[in-house]
Amino acid sequence: MSAHFLQVQNLSKRFVNKNQPPLTVFENVSFNIAKGEFVCIIGHSGCGKSTIMNTLSGLDIPTEGTVIMDGKEVKGPSLDRGIVFQNYSLLPWLSALDNVRFGVKARWPEWSKQKVLQHSLEYLELVGLKGAENRKPSQLSGGMRQRVSIARAFATQPKLLLLDEPFGALDALTRGVIQDELVKICSKTNQTVFMITHDVDEAILLADRILLMSNGPNAVIAESVVVDIPKPRQRGDIIKHPGYYELRNHLVDFLVNRSSMEHYRGQKGIVSSNPIKSIPNPLKAQAIPA
Repeated sequence: MSAHFLQVQNLSKRFVNKNQPPLTVFENVSFNIAKGEFVCIIGHSGCGKSTIMNTLSGLDIPTEGTVIMDGKEVKGPSLDRGIVFQNYSLLPWLSALDNVRFGVKARWPEWSKQKVLQHSLEYLELVGLKGAENRKPSQLSGGMRQRVSIARAFATQPKLLLLDEPFGALDALTRGVIQDELVKICSKTNQTVFMITHDVDEAILLADRILLMSNGPNAVIAESVVVDIPKPRQRGDIIKHPGYYELRNHLVDFLVNRSSMEHYRGQKGIVSSNPIKSIPNPLKAQAIPA
């Protein structure tokens, strides 16, 4: 993995309300993502995770700071960045195949119809939807709809894939199946991913690194934790890894006991405004010095 594929530099987001002080959602958020790295971000509601993702996608403009991807500043949406939302975001009048084909045609308008078709079918099969190509979203289960969204995003081969709690509305069984599909696809494609999740176990299963955000307002990235468990990972195997429960307990402890800014107030050097260094061992996960 090469460094500095994505550089997030000193992002802040503030909202100005009439006759009230500005509301700072988050501030001084800085991190890098390497090519092919899978990064999850975890934090309580209101800390600005979705706003950060919208900024990476080009759908939102930060109050301060910049985002640089592959050497170019992010300014507005681009097909180089694919997004999978929690609510599927499919076109209801199109079949599963046509939803994927819609994205592929937009990405490569010069391709022949046959090439677009073959490419789209390949990615539907990759997410386990062979045989369901001609069903419309209303004829698909929630899990199948989300697979179509994932297939469409991967089929456009974005440089950066953004996932905003894509499995949050699914039942536990379906969630597990699609997580496994995502593991397989990322292993095959070496896709660079930035994902929002509230699920600690999901983050450990999928991520190379986990960013922990303090509570908002005035949220910051307090820690950057490396998941030092070999990939590809199997759900039934990772719990046997000697560092699994130490890592899981560390993440849960942060969310339950240490995500409040009161925990950091007065502790100089604990909160990092630029947590781009790696923690080499999950057993020694800790705040990155500023």
